[in-house]
Parts: sequence; C-alpha cells; structure tokens
Amino acid sequence: MDYPVYNGSVATDALVAPSAVLSPTSPGELDEEEVPIFALERVQLQFQISSLAAMAVSNNILYLAVASGRILRIDLNNPQDIDDVELPKLKAPGTGSVKSIFLDPTGSHLLVTTSTAENFYLNARSPRSKHLSRMKGNIISAVAWNPTEPSSSTKEILIGTADGKVIETYIEPSEEFFKREERFSRLVWKVPGGLPVDGLYVELLPGKPDMRRLLASSGGRLWHWVSRIVRHTPGDYSPAFTKFFDDYETAAVHVDYNPAPRSIIAISPDDENFSDDKSFAWLNDAGIYHGKLYTAPTTPELGAVIFQDSKLYPESNLPSSSSSITSITLSKYHALILRNNEIIAVNLLDNTIIFDERLPSSDNFIGITSDIKNSTYWAYSADSIFEIAVTDEDRDIWRIYLEQNRFDEALRLARTPKEQDAVAIANGEFLLQNNSFFEAANVLGKSSKPFESVAIRFMETKKSDALRRYLIVKLSAYKPNHVMQRTMLASWIVELFMEKMNSLEDSMATKESERTTEPEIKTNGTANGNGDSTNETAMLFEKPKKRRASENVADAELKRVRDEFHEFVVKHKNALDRDTVYEIISSHGRQEELLFYANSVDDYSYVLSYWVRLEKWNEALHILRKQSEPEIYYKYSTVLLVNCAKETVDTWMRMPDLAPRKLIPAILSYSLTVGPGEQNLAIRYLLYAINSLKSKDSAVHNTLISLYASDKSKDETALLEYLQFHDLERCYDTDFALRLCIKHQRVQSCIFIYSSMGLYEEAVDLAIKNDNIELASVVADRPSDDAPLRKKLWLRVAQKVINKEHGIKSAIEFLKRCELLKIEDLLPFFPDFVVIDDFKEEICAALEEYSKNIELLRKEMDESAQTSETIRADIAGLGSRFAIVEPGERCFICSYPLLSRQFYVFPCQHSFHGDCLVKKISEISNPRVRRRIAELQLDAQKTSAGGALIDELDAMVAAECILCGPYMINSVDEPFVYEKDEAAAAEWEL
Repeated sequence: MDYPVYNGSVATDALVAPSAVLSPTSPGELDEEEVPIFALERVQLQFQISSLAAMAVSNNILYLAVASGRILRIDLNNPQDIDDVELPKLKAPGTGSVKSIFLDPTGSHLLVTTSTAENFYLNARSPRSKHLSRMKGNIISAVAWNPTEPSSSTKEILIGTADGKVIETYIEPSEEFFKREERFSRLVWKVPGGLPVDGLYVELLPGKPDMRRLLASSGGRLWHWVSRIVRHTPGDYSPAFTKFFDDYETAAVHVDYNPAPRSIIAISPDDENFSDDKSFAWLNDAGIYHGKLYTAPTTPELGAVIFQDSKLYPESNLPSSSSSITSITLSKYHALILRNNEIIAVNLLDNTIIFDERLPSSDNFIGITSDIKNSTYWAYSADSIFEIAVTDEDRDIWRIYLEQNRFDEALRLARTPKEQDAVAIANGEFLLQNNSFFEAANVLGKSSKPFESVAIRFMETKKSDALRRYLIVKLSAYKPNHVMQRTMLASWIVELFMEKMNSLEDSMATKESERTTEPEIKTNGTANGNGDSTNETAMLFEKPKKRRASENVADAELKRVRDEFHEFVVKHKNALDRDTVYEIISSHGRQEELLFYANSVDDYSYVLSYWVRLEKWNEALHILRKQSEPEIYYKYSTVLLVNCAKETVDTWMRMPDLAPRKLIPAILSYSLTVGPGEQNLAIRYLLYAINSLKSKDSAVHNTLISLYASDKSKDETALLEYLQFHDLERCYDTDFALRLCIKHQRVQSCIFIYSSMGLYEEAVDLAIKNDNIELASVVADRPSDDAPLRKKLWLRVAQKVINKEHGIKSAIEFLKRCELLKIEDLLPFFPDFVVIDDFKEEICAALEEYSKNIELLRKEMDESAQTSETIRADIAGLGSRFAIVEPGERCFICSYPLLSRQFYVFPCQHSFHGDCLVKKISEISNPRVRRRIAELQLDAQKTSAGGALIDELDAMVAAECILCGPYMINSVDEPFVYEKDEAAAAEWEL
C-alpha cells in the first residue's frame, strides 16, 4: 500500500520506505498475476525503539507502546509529527510495565493496561494520558467499542478483564484535574469460572437501533448475544447494557471447544466495495473457527444460524511447528496467523496456504494487528515493525467460488469478460445438470458457449420455454449491426411464442371438452349398498373445484405468455422482418397477436384493413386517428364514410393536411347512399375545407354545388347562400353549376347564376316562365348602369304582369316600381278592348310631364345660345392680349436676363428662356414626351418652313407654367435639395 509514511524523499519522516524481504524486482519483470498477494515488508524507523510491548493501528493512526511507559503516536498521513506521551505512574522502577493497548476504530481513543492493573486513557486530541481510577485493579484483556464510533467520547463501551468480568463504562476526556474521565463504571456480566475475557465485539443490527449483537470469547467458549440495550436521551449518562445480559438463557448462543491459553476474536475490515457480510474468526485450542456475521434474523436465533454455517480450520493443517498460534487477524478472504517468528496467510474459502514467511533473524514476533478502516495489516517484534502488504487480494477468489459452485459471488468478482464468460458457462452447465432449464437459459444466453449445442440441448429435452428464453437473452446480446443473426433469432422466437399459446389453448379446449362430455353422477343415498353416499357427494363437488383451479392456472399461464410476447415485440420490433412475422403468425391463426404486432410496428394499413374486414368502424377510425400519413386516409375514405359518416368526417377535420380533392370520390360515393330526409354529412367537411382551410380548388366547390343541387329536398336556401357568399370570388365552374341547377330544377339558383354571368334577359325569362314576378323584378333592376337593358327587362316583366293581372289599376300600380317605363311603352301590351277611362289619369299625368320636359328643354337651349355668344367674344379678344416685360426681367430657371434670347411669358407673369423651358420640360416629362420634343426640335432645324412644327412644340412646352401649373403640383414629393448637391445640402444643415 502506498502511504505518505513510506515517502522516502522526506528526510524528516519518522518512517521511511520499507525494504522488502523479497529480492527486489524491477517494474514489468513480473506480471500482475505473478505478484504475491501478501508480502512482509520491514518498516525502517529513523529512531531506535527497544522493548516494544504493544502496537495498534486504526484510521491511519499508529500507536507504539514501550514497556517502560512511553506511548508514541504517529499520524501516518503526517508521519513527521510524532507525539511522545509518558504514563506518569510507570516512571519509577518496580511500578510495572505496559501489558496491552486497545485502540478504537476511529483512532481517537486509546486504553492502556499495565502488568500492575493500572489503566490509562489517551485521547487523540490530548498530549497527556489520564489515569482511570475506577478501573484500578483490573487488567484489561478485551474492549468492545461503541459501534456508533463517537470521537469526542467513547460513549458506552464494554471492557473485558483478565479475571472474567465484563464492565460497562463511559469515558469522556476532561481538562479539569480532579474530575474523573469515567462517568460510570459498572459490572454487567461475569464469565462462568472466572476465565479471562479474551475477545469482545459489539455491532449494530440493521433497522433495529436498540438491538445489539455481542461476540465474546473466554477459554474454550464463544458466545453470540442478540439482545436489547437501554437507550437514553441526550445528556443521560446511565449504563445501556444493564439488562442486556439478564436473559442469558434465551439471548445467548455459544459454541465450545477445549480451553486454550488465548481465545481471540478477529473481525474482517470495513470495505465499502465489499458487499458481503463481515467475517469473524475465533482462535481456540483446535484451530480457527470462522464464519459470516449474518444480519438477519434480528432475533436470538441469529447466533445459531451463524454457528451452523461456521467452519473450523484445524491448526494441524498448518506446516508443522513446535510453536502454537499466538494471534490472528482477518483480511477480506484470508486469516493472517502469527506463530512465533512466522506469519501465515490462509484462504478461508478453500483452506489453502498462500503465504508463509519467517523473520530472517532469530527475533520473534510479539503480535499482529490490523487497521479495519484502511485494510492495512501490521506485525511487530520487540524492536521492529513490519507491514504485511496486500496486493489485489480478490483477484483469484472468483476461481474458488466457481469451484464451490457459488456462481453469483464468482461473477461479482470476475473482472475480465473472459472470466465472466467462464463463470456463466460453468453456472449454466450446473443448472442444466440440476434440471433448472429456465435459469440455465438466462445464464447461457450471456455466455460464449456454442449456440448450436445449447439450442439442441433444450430441443432434445423438449424445454421450449427454456429455449425461448435462451433465444431472447441471446438476441439481446447481439449488437444492432448483426442484422441477419438478430432477424433469424427473432423470427424463431415468434414461432415459439405462437406454438406455446396454441398449445395452451388446445389444452384448455381439451379440458373444456372433457368437462362437457363427462357423465352426470347421481347418488340416491345408498350407493353400492354400503350407505356411503357422503363420499360420493364430496367427490361430486370436489371435481369441479379442481377443474376450475386447473382452468384458472391455464388462463393465467396464457395471459403471462401473451404479455411476454407483447413485451418482446415492443422491445425487439426492429429485429423482426415484417413479412416473415406476418407469415408466421398468420400460419398459426393468431389474429389478436397479428393485430398487436401490426400496431407495434405502426403498420396502420394492415390494422385498418383488419378492422374494416370485421366491419368494426369505430376501431378502424381509432387507428386512423393515430396516423399522420394522408395516403392511408384516402385509401379507406370511401368505406369508412359510407359506413360511419359522422365519425369519419370528424376524423378528417382533425387532419388539416388532407387534400380535399382526393376525398371527392368517397364523398360522391357516400352521397349516393343518402336517403330522402337524411342529412348529407359530407357537406360539413366540404364547408370546413372551403371556410377553414380556404380551399380554392374548383373541384371542391363544384362538388359542394353538386351535393346542394342534387339534394332530395326542394329547399334552395343553402345553395343560394353559398352562391351569394362566393359571388365576388367564384371558385366554381359557372357553366357546370348552371347545368346542375337546370337539371335538378333549382330555379332560384339558376336565376342567380344567370344574373352573376350578366345574362339578365335569360334570368328574367326564367323567372317569368316560373311565374316568379317578384324575382324577375329584382333581376330587372340589377343592370343599374345600363338603362336601355334595364328598360328592356322591365318591359318583359310589364308584359307578364299586364297579361297576368285582371285589374288594369293593379297592373299600372306595380309598374310604377320602374321609373324608366312610360305609359306609352305599356299601351301595346294592353288588350284592344281596354277602355281608356281605366287609365285616364295615367295618360293625363304623362302628358303633363311631357309639357314640363319640353319647357325645360327650351330653357336649356336659350342658355346654350347665350353661352356660345360669350365664348365667341372671348375668342375675339385673345388676338389683342399682351404682357409687359420689364428691361431687367430674368429667366426664372437660369436667372439670366430674359431679353437676351427667345423667351416665353405666361399669364401668371412667370417668364422663361425658350431653351431653358424646353430643357426643364424634358427633365420632368415622361420618356414619350421627351422623345417627341427632341424629334420636333430636330425636324424644325432641318426644315426652313417649320411653322406647324413650331406650333406643336409651343403647345407641348408652353401649355402650362412649370412653376404654378400641374408640373409643380406633381413634384410635391421631390426633395428641395438632392444628396449629390453637397454645397446646397450643407446650407440647409442646422
């Protein structure tokens, strides 16, 4: 073990690197497998010691006790700091010497006993020892430390003495001179016969805070107690073991051997990585009695269980020697035995000796000790200290467990895959030999044992359940890239599942058949002449009970296998070939399993077809709702809509990704099945597609019109509402809609379509044809911007009204609704026999209106003649119009004197040079005007007689003033200063 204590580079260390007794070996010379597990290494000290009486190590704190009364305390984590403590009562000659020391597992509390029965206490935080006055006269031979491992005080501990007493005490260090460290000291038990108490050990029991386990040894007897302590509240320093030993007969279990000079108890070290129970060893006259410290049951019977499983390692198995064992300690798996100048390590699992080392000199060992917190082991003589170095103690333990058929422990300790595989193979073979086939399948499935041999073994023994389990475990062991192997195994497993379920159902069917064909048992009270009718009646009721129990077992087994199959499919569906599985399951007629597999692999097409074949429409729709692939919806749209319309439409409306066009065949097929008076539910989906999905597809709109038009009822309200709503943006084919409406005699809809197409005459004619005068009047008013057409339409309506109405008055009153119709327009439609007196008032009113119109026209003619005269006078005055130009007048564009060249003057008094105006007009005009101005200028230069060209150019250039005419208004969105004119822009900066 590598401790700071062994750092040889620290010159001030109290302990330096050990010099191995074995010959030095360079790294790499030996493999790890060849390095000895145990090695005895001398610890070289930087100071001399002699007459070493005792040594103890706990929690990396080392105590050396010299016979003269010096105690050396060394923290192995900081070995340069050494505490040297004197025992005051041993300074004078003849006052005795140190006999033994006892250190608690935390390294915080040390008890020292002397040959003169003086006892001292040393705390790890104190540089001075304290005399234990209450313990005077008792030579301490064993200590059971408190299992709660306190640090500031010992709490309740048990002390065994050389005269057979067990004393409970509580030691708490104090700085007060006259205050005793022991809060109490009380005798709680005495060994029969007064033999020395050589071993004590107290331990907690899991889940039982007030229960303790106690091991005690004396002479040739080992006791095991399980009893209850007295728990106290904080601050109460009363004894806890006062009643622990009261029930000796029931709470204690003991084992006896011949009395021995030493009866030592050793406990294996603490190890968080070691999950097994602790071990104990008891040195007695016959050898080493060892076993496991089980923690259950937490009753006095626990001792009997432990002793029943414990074993004795006879001392005679050790190499022959004239010396007996003087001390022992335990590692995880070995007993370290001290015998004179020899240390032996015995494997307690198989009783083999793996280490036997002697001191190279005639020096003899005094004792052996261990640090149970850090799993370090030490031996010492009068002038030397040795560490028993441990290297990889558990590396070969798995082999021992394997030989003992303890496969779980062997597998836990096997490190490499090769070792784990060897354990699995051996375990599997062992289980097969013991007919534990199912357990063997679990184990062998994880091993490298040839697949063929294992499978054939199960098949020969007809263990199909074990074979199925083996294949499942084997399948889980294959990596995903082993596609072929995984597929073959998975297919075989499915086959075995089907065979098992069929076998169970056949067995159940057979039992049912036997039950129905079993003859009825009748009793008449005197069967066989013996009067034994009671037994027959009991049998009559007993058989059905047994039969029902058998049926229940078979049902439970079938359910378990089916659940196992479901679990297998869900877990390994990626390893299954879909077509192969369908073929296997179908060949066995397992429809329920087939459906489950299809659901598991999301094969909705198969599941849907299955439910559709069974006409289970709700189940089919339930599966369909889980699907997001539109093609599945299209495929089964017709059959589902025809048989379950409402739910199908609801399902479609939950899937906005569907293309309504592809559902039209299903909708049309369904519409053929809708009877008179029934609601066409497909219309709801089409309205959803148009209004919510905003479909502009003409096929969808045409389908909706078709459904409205072909409806068995005569009500056209829904169709008219649709046509009116979509009048502005028609997504349907008007010709198709018109043909449908004509075919199904939807008159109002036909009239509306005619009107929307601008065919008002056809609309009015159709309304008149169907005697719908009111609708014809409405249509006749629609062409409001075409008065002649409107009048024409109204004349047709008037003709129908006059021919229909028997009373002239009512006909005339109706025709007043159109202001375009005059009485003279209506006269041709009246019958020849009509008397003029019937509409005399209308004729008079018409004549008066004509007179007013003639007078109005005369006034308008007079006003027009006056206006003409005024215009002629203005034209005559234009020839003498002039403008005054001042001598200093400048061009409003270039700011040069105006009279310097040809110029234009506008009535608004703005004046421009001719070339400046032409250039400006060209800049602000569109390209067409710009090109025309350039053409006129070029043509005027080429010809000398350019009067007409000049006039056209003047008309284009001088039509309006560019500063106060339309040009200026159109330039309102242009900036005053352009970015490229940096100087001007700078002037506008704030």
